[in-house]
Amino acid sequence: MTRQGHRITLRKEQLTQGFALTALLVLTVLGIAGPSGLLSWSENSQLLSQRHAQINVLTAERDALKNRVELLDPANADPDLAGEEIRRNLNLVHPDEVVLTLPEAD
Repeated sequence: MTRQGHRITLRKEQLTQGFALTALLVLTVLGIAGPSGLLSWSENSQLLSQRHAQINVLTAERDALKNRVELLDPANADPDLAGEEIRRNLNLVHPDEVVLTLPEAD
């Protein structure tokens, strides 16, 4: 092989190795500081625990609403709850009743 051919081959190898090194560095940086890299693990775990807390709150709210729906089922309605809803929504009371309204607890 001639000296010039050796230089061209050496140059191609250096160029190939440079691209490979650049790709490896980019992948390393993304693995450390990318959106799913090592540095974002704590943030992702914090968001996950917040979402779990939010799911627990919404599950409790859903269960309370489900219970209320079951109590207001037309086939087997709870008379106390039905009377409470009628009084609250339609403002109906008997003439001999006194209504005391309490602030709702949040």
